[in-house]
Amino acid sequence: MKAAVYEGPRTVTVKDVPDAKIEHPCDILVKITTTNICGSDLHMYEGRTSFETGRTLGHENLGQVVEVGKAVSKVRVGDWVVLPFNIACGFCKQCEQGLTNYCLTMQPKPDMAGAAYGFAEMGPYQGGQAELLRVPYGDFNALRLGEDAAERQLDYVMLADIFPTGYHATEMAGVKPGDQTIVYGAGPVGLMAAYSAMLKGAGRVWVADHQPDRLRLAEEIGAIAVNTADQDPAEVVKEATLGLGADNGCECVGYQAHDPQGREDATLTLNGLIDSVRFTGGIGVVGVFLPEDPGGAEAQGELEAQGKVPLDFGMLWFKGQRIGTGQAPVKRYNRALRDLIAGGRAEPSFLVSHELGLDEASSAYEHFDNRDDGWTKVVLHPNGSSRSGGGSSRHTLQELRQEAQAQGIEGRSHMNKQQLERALKR
Repeated sequence: MKAAVYEGPRTVTVKDVPDAKIEHPCDILVKITTTNICGSDLHMYEGRTSFETGRTLGHENLGQVVEVGKAVSKVRVGDWVVLPFNIACGFCKQCEQGLTNYCLTMQPKPDMAGAAYGFAEMGPYQGGQAELLRVPYGDFNALRLGEDAAERQLDYVMLADIFPTGYHATEMAGVKPGDQTIVYGAGPVGLMAAYSAMLKGAGRVWVADHQPDRLRLAEEIGAIAVNTADQDPAEVVKEATLGLGADNGCECVGYQAHDPQGREDATLTLNGLIDSVRFTGGIGVVGVFLPEDPGGAEAQGELEAQGKVPLDFGMLWFKGQRIGTGQAPVKRYNRALRDLIAGGRAEPSFLVSHELGLDEASSAYEHFDNRDDGWTKVVLHPNGSSRSGGGSSRHTLQELRQEAQAQGIEGRSHMNKQQLERALKR
């Protein structure tokens, strides 16, 4: 089968690898039709993790079941499923408490917890940027989709990671109806955090970043964009709140946070949130931070290379703020978020800018890693298009919106890529 394989820093090659197969009676085998490139993949792509060469990338996966193990009783061949990036057993102490993000069974190191597809330090499992994917404990891990699955893959694939992860940030931050929320980072997860805050009824949501294309998307979903190239997010928020700050905030950047000039500072967003959020407010941190960063010594310093960052803990303590951290337990949220999509209440595919074949993965990684204008979220289709009867679009979301504007199509700014193509009769 074809797969996107990590060959070393900033080198991904699409090549033939051994076919994924059933290895345990509880496994299922999924033909991957839609898989995303995640911002977390870029940490590995850049050589900033311990990810091994020769492994397949990809932890945001959706597809159709083609084979099931003898012990599988719920999932059937032909089912459309989306797969949480967390690989969990369902029966260990952590899973029984709903903490599938820290499963003890699937992580082979006895002093560690948590497993994922194609991810550094999270088990030996291959990723889903491939034609086939082995899914352990398929009955537990696979979320079955409805009859609109094939048509709405761009929405449902976001349930594998970024939609539940963004939602998890708002849960840890304690976002409630009417709240004022600040989100640091307008990448896909940051946009999903802002989107989730608004789904929860937040009164005002600010999104801070310095990438204009991503800030435009934030504005299109109703958030207030703060361009960090010329504004201090903390000052913007405090000016709008009588000097008090936001009720809560979400960190959606991680340890490679950097200023508009490209200087890395792992504390940039964390300390920014401590400053931005009011006394007794909540902060949810879903941006990736690691205990070891092979590139950290050169980029930031020796302490940062060991995962130690100079957090403004004195102010955090003085303000009585609460902080929650860690990867999202996707299964805690994905069923409810799926039903919001199915019911037309949520359309997370608005952030998709590119749909490409698997053979274009190398170029896609390069563009996404460079933060090239318009490359906001990249979707790969290892087994053809996500839509029956057509090929993958070569137009960016911005290009489609410009064309829709020229044709006078109403509501274009709130349409996702698939809806725009329908309106334009593509």
